[in-house]
Amino acid sequence: MTNQQTTKEHPRGISSFLLRHSLGIRHLSFVISSAGRLVLVLLITLCVSCSSKRISKENVDQVVEGMSKKQVESILGPPTSLDNKDFVIMKKTTYIYRQGKDTVTIVFKDDKVQSKDSTLSD
Repeated sequence: MTNQQTTKEHPRGISSFLLRHSLGIRHLSFVISSAGRLVLVLLITLCVSCSSKRISKENVDQVVEGMSKKQVESILGPPTSLDNKDFVIMKKTTYIYRQGKDTVTIVFKDDKVQSKDSTLSD
């Protein structure tokens, strides 16, 4: 039995073994390159978001009484930590932002800014 008789031939002369394995390699390289691109995009996004200081005096000054949590987060980003207290007559949430030695505290009463405090210098 010759080698040509033991392998099935594709109509264009490509063996089924070669066809199966070349498609597997192409699929694998596509998956790896897609995952690589995703990781690269995530790293770039992380670097850009970390390099820009969102906790600045100018940004904190934009936060005013009566703003919603969503509005505050659009200016300052998500808080470093938060504390929720649910009282019978009201809901109190405290957002704490830390950046180095600086701290910004935003207090919400019923999901609206009630007060803010900052250790940022001018």
